[in-house]
Amino acid sequence: MTAHAAEAIMADIAPSPPPSPQPPAQMGPAAQIGLAALSRMVFEGRDLQPVWAGLIEQATSNLTDASAMLDLATLAILTGDMAGGLGLQQQALQRQQLYRRPAPGVANLTVLAIAAPGDMMANTPLDFLLEQASAELLTLYVVPGVGLPSELPDHDIAFLAIGESEANRPLLQALAPILPGWPRPLLNANALRIAELTRDGVCTLLEDVPGLLAPKAERVDRAGLAGWSAFPIIARPIGSHAGAGLLKIESAGEVAAYLAEQPAERFYVSPFIDYAGPDGLFRKQRIALIEGKPFLCHHAVSAHWMVHYMNAAMLESAENRAEEARMMATFDEDFAIRHAGAFAAMAERIGLDYFAIDCGETRDGQLLLFEADVAMIVHDMDPPDLFPYKKPQMRKVMAAFEAMLRRSAR
Repeated sequence: MTAHAAEAIMADIAPSPPPSPQPPAQMGPAAQIGLAALSRMVFEGRDLQPVWAGLIEQATSNLTDASAMLDLATLAILTGDMAGGLGLQQQALQRQQLYRRPAPGVANLTVLAIAAPGDMMANTPLDFLLEQASAELLTLYVVPGVGLPSELPDHDIAFLAIGESEANRPLLQALAPILPGWPRPLLNANALRIAELTRDGVCTLLEDVPGLLAPKAERVDRAGLAGWSAFPIIARPIGSHAGAGLLKIESAGEVAAYLAEQPAERFYVSPFIDYAGPDGLFRKQRIALIEGKPFLCHHAVSAHWMVHYMNAAMLESAENRAEEARMMATFDEDFAIRHAGAFAAMAERIGLDYFAIDCGETRDGQLLLFEADVAMIVHDMDPPDLFPYKKPQMRKVMAAFEAMLRRSAR
């Protein structure tokens, strides 16, 4: 599927009608394929042409339900057409706010996600976390200027899935006074606390936790960055993710070169912390905290300080995978115990039922926090022939998440 394929799809789909009140929930939206299943198709390199063709046929034959159109939008984003995918998503959300991903078997729990428009990092990845659960996932999108429908769909438990971002902050602020009156149990209900999980907000919230180093992040404009004098630093455009625009800067001259390449107007600046181990390698963990308990989701090893799982040679290096396997096998009795105080303080201060962190360890043994958010991707799509240890670990994470939902629903 080529880039900008969504433009052709848009041409095939009749223009959406003007926004109208949400139809009653009992009408029931058609079933979606959903983010998790579509991501797995893309990740495994499957032939997507039949999927595209089937979704286009559904979208054009049933203009009263936009579920197929939203799947098309997701697939466009996953295959690299961000602008086209977001355009399709906007059209779908103009037609309806509520979407349904059925359970893989018989559903005995209905989970309602309160979500925001956006890319894959806009919301808590509930579809991944509940991929194998006996739970139906309903997703209710809060569309700017439209708000919540007057009649909510029936559900057992709700989850505020909207993650922190510049775009999402107005939605979180608008929801804050509404959520305390939610008619069913609601998890991650503190919308204002989620909005505070900016890079500078997190480091301020956690700056004096013993055993935890959360390097101070400051917001600066272009002039402020141009006048920076203490190096080395890490700079990144505000609102960027996955290393986009992220650079270690050693001198004022490098700042000038960086600004010449970056069109952004505002940046985060943090001191660079050298967290290489004795072997010169850098290690980063993604850890989910579920009701305050830490669960390891991945452990990446890299020769470069900017560690991402996809660029850390985990596929290519059997040695790196063996280290990750050992880390997962010993995490509860080693890493989690060594940093128990830091995890407990984070859980208490952040005060959410679920969030995730990216972290490492300093040379003197402190937990080094890079980021905390509710919308980090957590999945079990890694090929089991290369990562036989990952599925048992991720089943453990997902079982803990499902158990939290079921306890809260009761």
